[in-house]
Amino acid sequence: SYYCSTEMAVVLCSQTLILFWAIICCALTGKPGNVLSPNIIILLMDDMGWGDLGVFGQPSKETPNLDAMAAQGMLFPNFYSANPLCSPSRAALLTGRLPVRNGFYTTNAHARNAYTPQEIVGGISKDEILLPQMLKKKGYASKIVGKWHLGHRPQYLPLEKGFDEWFGAPNCHFGPYNNSFRPNIPVYKNREMVGRFYEEFQIDRKTGESNLTQIYLEEAFDFILDQIEMQRPFFLYWAADATHAPVYASKPFLGKSQRGRYGDAVMELDDSIGRLLKALRFLNIENNTFVFFTSDNGAALSSGPHESGSNGPFLCGKETTFEGGMREPAIAWWPGHIKEGTVSFQLANVMDLFTTSLALAGVSPPNDTTLDGLNLTPVLLNQDPGALQNRPIFYYRGNELMAVRLGQYKAHYWTWSNSWKQFKTGINFCPGQEVPGVTTHEQKEHTMQPIIFHLGRDPGEKFPIRLEYQDALSRISPVVEQHKKTLTPSVPQLNMCDVAVMVRFSLHQYIYPFLSKHNFK
Repeated sequence: SYYCSTEMAVVLCSQTLILFWAIICCALTGKPGNVLSPNIIILLMDDMGWGDLGVFGQPSKETPNLDAMAAQGMLFPNFYSANPLCSPSRAALLTGRLPVRNGFYTTNAHARNAYTPQEIVGGISKDEILLPQMLKKKGYASKIVGKWHLGHRPQYLPLEKGFDEWFGAPNCHFGPYNNSFRPNIPVYKNREMVGRFYEEFQIDRKTGESNLTQIYLEEAFDFILDQIEMQRPFFLYWAADATHAPVYASKPFLGKSQRGRYGDAVMELDDSIGRLLKALRFLNIENNTFVFFTSDNGAALSSGPHESGSNGPFLCGKETTFEGGMREPAIAWWPGHIKEGTVSFQLANVMDLFTTSLALAGVSPPNDTTLDGLNLTPVLLNQDPGALQNRPIFYYRGNELMAVRLGQYKAHYWTWSNSWKQFKTGINFCPGQEVPGVTTHEQKEHTMQPIIFHLGRDPGEKFPIRLEYQDALSRISPVVEQHKKTLTPSVPQLNMCDVAVMVRFSLHQYIYPFLSKHNFK
């Protein structure tokens, strides 16, 4: 089989890879290709919470490799996603723009979050410029491994948006469906569909066993070795999704965590990232490779207790604009450039990875596009350690600005966890954390008098401030007014679903290669 499918096969694959590295390293000069254009690796986890890492206080301490990565690099305790859901956050990372600007939102139902079920009709707009498209100007080769989630129709897929290679799926590993009305999610190698989740790429819903994380790691190694051989700078976007329900792990990790199946998945991801960083050192390219680790949104507490992570001291989780929904674990690693063991309290955002990556690559940002991401290189490279950049964090649900953070203060202009209808069916985004008047099950507007918290003293958003209220509001209000004045929303891409889309798309992927092969197209 092309892929490792058993515990023994995983071990043999790893041994083969180590031998392959040795051969490659002996064949090369050991010199990085272009020292002025560092390689860029973004490790984006799926629904992993701020409190899932030992370095952030997880009691079981089952992330030794990520903890070591933080000790060797820079930790960001104040790092945020651009949205509390997968798709809009991923669109923001790759465009450097808020979802309301890049079109990855919906206007269906006020303040509703947007996501991409497999029957979504839209996708990332052709007008949006993605990070791999920009990096091509400096000769970068780009690959995405794992979850795309920016539209699954052919015109929206990664190779149409600047990526040179792809192994993964356009959507989450929901299922199994396995019928003609709602087929299982396809898995791609570049433009060719090579199978489907629960079929060729098995996920055992009963035991949680799957080798997908090992396959994704193998794909990352293959790409890195190819680029070293070609002496090209590369961008690797490694978007593993094992911590998204239904969570999974390969057999060597199942049952090993103190935290159940979710913990098993975290342990395997931690191990994989450790092996990846070790490979960079082995290949002598660690000093020319910038690596950033984070998550797309907070832990999905509604999937708990067995299939969700921890958001540490923060309120609620995924799908909410409370801190637990959007505060993410984040680590930057670049030996020889980022000072070891540093902690930056800079307010940072996943959109900053777009702008920062361009700066590291020496690519000028697009002139005619409004970017929301900051260039973090002065912070990363310790160029001015005392000067944190003063910037706001905007918390959106759909097209509604729900809250704003400035400094230590966070003002809620709207509050809402989830609807009473959902809540009464057992779906709870804030289990055991309900705060009266804050985690409301009806959409509550506070525009005239926002609820303000001091996150330094009250990270759990339980005690609205009183004494310094007017002073805090006087600082935040002009920022909100300016933002709204200059905001031009894009056309919403996620307003329409049609289950027939996925069926037609499925048939297209099977038939089109046959027609092409036989010159019928």
